[in-house]
Amino acid sequence: MLRRLLIDSPVSRAGFYFATLVGLAVGVPLSTGRVRRVGELIVCTGLPAWAFRRGGTCVGAVYLTRSNAGPRVLEHEAVHVRQWKRYGMLFPLLYARAGRDPLHNRFEIEAGLEKGGYVRSRPSRRARG
Repeated sequence: MLRRLLIDSPVSRAGFYFATLVGLAVGVPLSTGRVRRVGELIVCTGLPAWAFRRGGTCVGAVYLTRSNAGPRVLEHEAVHVRQWKRYGMLFPLLYARAGRDPLHNRFEIEAGLEKGGYVRSRPSRRARG
């Protein structure tokens, strides 16, 4: 019952929108680069390094980064937007519980470790010859 109330629900959607507002409140004023929309993702670039972790951080629908905003990374971050929608404000807690190591964090794995820049893609057998 509690799960149905908190996950994929109006409550999780409200948490997603709240997180998006927080992301905008941080990202827009701190951005010295371009702020743009890519699908559902709002990309804020030019932020100081203290404003995000690793290469960038997704808060609701807002992606905060200095310059790590290539197409593959944005595909990865779009998955995080869907995760935020599903879990709402539970997402940061669940993400923290999944661990800091992206290679073992289920949310990073689901978003795609290669696209997120956590592992290098292996050449396919065809490409090797």
